[in-house]
Amino acid sequence: EVQLVESGGGSVQVGESLNLSCAVLKYDVNNGCMAWFRQTEGKEPEAVATIDRFGRTTYIDSVKGRFTISRNSAGNSLSLEMNSLMPEDTAMYLCAARLPFVSCGGDLDRGSFRYWGQGTQVTVSS
Repeated sequence: EVQLVESGGGSVQVGESLNLSCAVLKYDVNNGCMAWFRQTEGKEPEAVATIDRFGRTTYIDSVKGRFTISRNSAGNSLSLEMNSLMPEDTAMYLCAARLPFVSCGGDLDRGSFRYWGQGTQVTVSS
């Protein structure tokens, strides 16, 4: 069974940084489209960053230049480095994976990702 377990969330002040990790079992993160989503209460999760099996990354405009998605060569970990955090970054952050060898193309919605973690909360206070 594929498992994704996030860690690294917390409460920080505006301008500070956090580094989220997603430990992945029984799935090679180098073989598929991986994403970090964030979700606030009552809303659908929003994909903030993706990385495909070729290492190409995408970001939503609001996090470009501040967030960096990466993965390890061992294939068992995904990370999200978050700098210059702002209150609007407050959310539950979840990592997700599509089926192996599926691209990161198309709509980046909940239904297009097969595997999900439980999430880690990030709270940014001013």
